[in-house]
Amino acid sequence: MSYPWHLYAMALMYIFAGILHFLKPKMYQRIMPRYLPKPKLLVYLSGLAEIALGLGLFFPTTKDFAVYGLILMLIIFLSVHFYMLSSTKAGAGIPKWALWLRIPLQFFLIWWAWFYLKF
Repeated sequence: MSYPWHLYAMALMYIFAGILHFLKPKMYQRIMPRYLPKPKLLVYLSGLAEIALGLGLFFPTTKDFAVYGLILMLIIFLSVHFYMLSSTKAGAGIPKWALWLRIPLQFFLIWWAWFYLKF
């Protein structure tokens, strides 16, 4: 089955983001909420999840599972975005307006994934 080009673009975006978790783990550890245990492990697991779910979008038998997995992951990642707003250190020097803009962006990404359930 052939999917629209933008589904492949989304898949590659998540694969690339997941790879960055392994290339720049300290960057992701800094934004990991302090109340979560084993931040380094969680960074690697979330990177692995992004790669696996991104790859899952390429195949008809796993596409819907990957979409639901991405939606769940994006909802869970909202806690990271709110944590970045609450801590100057976790904000990583990103302007507050940009951190606030990431919240609606997260909901757009959820909608974008949900959109592909009809294909």
